[in-house]
Amino acid sequence: MLITMRPVTKADLPQLQKISRATFSATFGAENTPADLNTYLATTYNQARLAQELANPATDFQFIFYQKQLAGYLKLNTGTAQTEPMGPASLEIERIYLSQAFKRLGLGTKLVQYALHRASQQHKQTVWLGVWEHNLPARQFYQRLGFQRFGAHQFQLGADLQHDLLLKKTLPA
Repeated sequence: MLITMRPVTKADLPQLQKISRATFSATFGAENTPADLNTYLATTYNQARLAQELANPATDFQFIFYQKQLAGYLKLNTGTAQTEPMGPASLEIERIYLSQAFKRLGLGTKLVQYALHRASQQHKQTVWLGVWEHNLPARQFYQRLGFQRFGAHQFQLGADLQHDLLLKKTLPA
């Protein structure tokens, strides 16, 4: 099994947009209206916004490949790039998205391990994330990896106001 990762570059923008839209739609499309989903995809995954996110030095995008095929990606945020103000001692996992064909192959765990390693390198105390309250498989996955609930926040998907559970993992000192 060959798993590799590499940073996403500006030249990868079309690929990043394509996999962002495809993985988000596959994961959340059935539970949301087409109108809400299309509004969200158009606002969140347009090329201008993704380019701005890629250019932010406090954000780290990584592609993950399985057998040399693009399988998904990870987006990490620190400092003011975090979607909630958690302070300088925290690192946020904003997105872990994998194509359906590559789920249950250990890639999600590999991406979380990368995030924990980056947080350790940067002397962070916690790694946190938001997960949709109705995404039970993801919630169970993060709990298996030692993440614990510490709060919640609202998430706007089109016209639908949804709720994410906030989970965190405290790193050893």
